[in-house]
Amino acid sequence: MADKPKFSKTLVFAFQQMIAIMAATLLVPMLVSGYGLEADVAAALFGAGIGTIVYLLFTKRRSPVFLGSSFTFLGAYAASIGQNYGYWGIIIGVTFAGLVYVVIALFVRLIGSGWVNKLMPPAIIGPIVALIGLSLSGTATSWIMGNGAAEVVYTETYNWVSIICALFTFFMIVVASVKGSKRVKLIPFIIGISAGYALALIFTLIGMACGNTYLQVLSFQPFIDTFSNFSFTSIIDYPKFFFLKAIQSNGQYPLDAAAIGNIAMIYVPIGVVELAQHIADHKNLGSIINRDLITDPGLDKTLLGDGVGSIVGAFFGGCANTTYGESIACVAITGNASVVSILTAALGCMVLSFFTPFVVLINSIPKCVMGGACIALYGFIAVSGLQMLHKVDLGDSRNLFVVSAILVCGIGGLYFGFGRNPITGGALLNITSLAVALIVGIVTNLIVHSGKSSGGAESTESESKKE
Repeated sequence: MADKPKFSKTLVFAFQQMIAIMAATLLVPMLVSGYGLEADVAAALFGAGIGTIVYLLFTKRRSPVFLGSSFTFLGAYAASIGQNYGYWGIIIGVTFAGLVYVVIALFVRLIGSGWVNKLMPPAIIGPIVALIGLSLSGTATSWIMGNGAAEVVYTETYNWVSIICALFTFFMIVVASVKGSKRVKLIPFIIGISAGYALALIFTLIGMACGNTYLQVLSFQPFIDTFSNFSFTSIIDYPKFFFLKAIQSNGQYPLDAAAIGNIAMIYVPIGVVELAQHIADHKNLGSIINRDLITDPGLDKTLLGDGVGSIVGAFFGGCANTTYGESIACVAITGNASVVSILTAALGCMVLSFFTPFVVLINSIPKCVMGGACIALYGFIAVSGLQMLHKVDLGDSRNLFVVSAILVCGIGGLYFGFGRNPITGGALLNITSLAVALIVGIVTNLIVHSGKSSGGAESTESESKKE
């Protein structure tokens, strides 16, 4: 689709992008608040918007990517909060992680990005992209079955009304995307989520009328909290920016050189881990828009945009940013790859973060409805990864070993844990299963192709026949 659609269409596309990324972007600050430091969802929304704009500036508006709150950093947040490093600890930590991207970007600028294709050919990137979607599917299904419950337990938090609302949302997205008119096909998520919200509202009102809590899958609490004591801030209110909270903490969380060094040890490895998702997401999006983003605008520019955008996002919103698979899936499904739409979505997030009713409305969307939408979003991510394998000869045992290792390690959940987190009791440093799958895949690829000039696991059919 043209990079500059009509103004009316741009607004619609931008709003759809905002809805697609909204739930996950706002969920991260909620989880951070659960660790003991208050993080404002409106500030996180602002941080995602301004971080995206920083990214677009660094990439010279050549890459239609939206940056949102990253879940990968949750363990680091818990660790730094548990060690009493406070608000500045998170800002400094994300800065360290962002600087990892900056250093790698400078390295890429010096030697080029050709090593990326050699180190991570389609036999590696394809299953990694598929894993990104599949690894998120557990979140979607738990939202569908339990409507956001911490744990889905049959006869307790397992809810058929939640499942019905979720599947209805998904089916409406499918109908709008496949059977709808030309205009309707461009906004399937707006239609699907709106329809799911309406059904959840009907069930909830019936449940309230007959005193049945099982039917009440939509919570009015966000509206009650905001509008029960009506004031000007119920309409317009500034986001509680993270750097303001850090300033207001007034030395409550003192940091010395040893503490800063420990913060670096917590966050820097995560910056390295995120590199895998950064490359995979850009490879995936490149295959969708038929332009290799690793070379145009260039990996150095996308890394700089992501790294600096993450730092800026955390400064305002308290959450590190990352490329969002939901946004990429939205591009794939709607066919709209307009950078102008992404920029408008980013500006919209920043403006609407001051508009209290909008934040309240988004917070009120039932998790089951978003779970239904995520069936499409996460599914498209997984399928787009599998599509990258169509040029890979899986009859060649070398390729088969690489792909198999990645899928089993990733789906099986193999992770590397180091130390002990004082809050969660888990690992202090957690190398995620996605990163472990990538590491194992790269090492396997190097082993099976050692001494060969191909430099990657992408043997063609003709090559395998010769052998």
